Amino acid sequence: MSMRWMYGLLVLAALIALARIVFAIRRARSQPRHDWDAQMVRSLRANGANAFTPYEVDFFFSLPDETACAALRHTLEPEGYETDVRDLSQGGSGFSLHARKRLQISVSAMQEISKRFNALAEKCGGNYDGWTTNPSRPSRA
Repeated sequence: MSMRWMYGLLVLAALIALARIVFAIRRARSQPRHDWDAQMVRSLRANGANAFTPYEVDFFFSLPDETACAALRHTLEPEGYETDVRDLSQGGSGFSLHARKRLQISVSAMQEISKRFNALAEKCGGNYDGWTTNPSRPSRA
């Protein structure tokens, strides 16, 4: 009877291992293939950006109207973001909101910000267009 238990335990262990592999593959498939934030941070590091130095980071949003811009500004400015808005109705449509804040840049921090900004932009009826910074331009203290 002890051999039956041994075989049973081996079969159970194999099933658990197989289930973990299946779940790992599903998780990997559900993640974006090209993580723009991670690529940006790697590029910045390769160009001399320091993980411990705060940089002026510029964030960009496309919004449909002045009301959406005002709502987004009302959210971002109390958090320390400097914002400005441009009316694009002359050459395009809608408005462009630019926000700037001094931040230390890491993959996880920028991914969280991008996730949040995508949700904020969607709530305002617009799009979050991403961020940029210049590694040779650390922020002023």
